[in-house]
Amino acid sequence: MKSIIEGLLFASGDEGLDAKQLAEVMELDLYLVRDLLKDMRTEFKRKGRGIQIVEVAGAYQLTTLAEHAPYFERLAYTPSRSSLSQAALETLSIVAYKQPITRVEIEEIRGVKCDRALATLTGKDLITEVGRADAVGRPILYGTSKQFLEYFGLSSIQELPDSTGFQGNFDLEEETRLLFDRLGGDQKQLTLEDVNEEAE
Repeated sequence: MKSIIEGLLFASGDEGLDAKQLAEVMELDLYLVRDLLKDMRTEFKRKGRGIQIVEVAGAYQLTTLAEHAPYFERLAYTPSRSSLSQAALETLSIVAYKQPITRVEIEEIRGVKCDRALATLTGKDLITEVGRADAVGRPILYGTSKQFLEYFGLSSIQELPDSTGFQGNFDLEEETRLLFDRLGGDQKQLTLEDVNEEAE
C-alpha cells in the first residue's frame, strides 16, 4: 500500500493528492491512509531518503530535500543536461517549422495542451516571444531563438532539415523525427511531462 501511495504521489507531481483522494483511488479507509502517510514520512526521514512527503494546503506531495538544493542547481545548469522530452521536442519542431505561431495553434496541431512544453522550451531559451498576433487577446507569437540554432548546430533557420517532401498537412511525426536525427537520435525519452500532457 505504501508503494502504491508513493507511485500515486509521484504521478500527481506538483498538484499532489489529499488523503481523501488517495483513499478513494485505493479504496481504503481514510484513517488508514493517513496512518500510512504518517509512517511513510517517518520512514523516509529515518532511512535518509533523497525525497520526502510534505503536506501543502492539505495535499501531499513528493519533494526533494531543501538541503540538496545546491546539487539540483548544478544539475539544471550542467551543459550536458540538454535532453528534451518527446512533448517538448514535438512542440519545438512545430515552432521551428511554423514560426511565428501561437500556443493555441500549436495545441491544434499536437492535439494536447502544451503549456509545460512551452515553459520548458522557454526556460531553456530555445524559443522566445517574437511578437503578438493580430487577434482577440493579442496572443503571444513564438519563434526559435539564437540558442536554438546553437543547440542544433545550425547557422540559420534555413538549415533545418528539408520538409518539402511532405508539404501540405503538417506531419508532426516526420518533422519531429527530422529533429531527432539532427540530434543524433539520442534525445527521445518518456518523461512525467509527456504522461501529464497526454493525460490532459
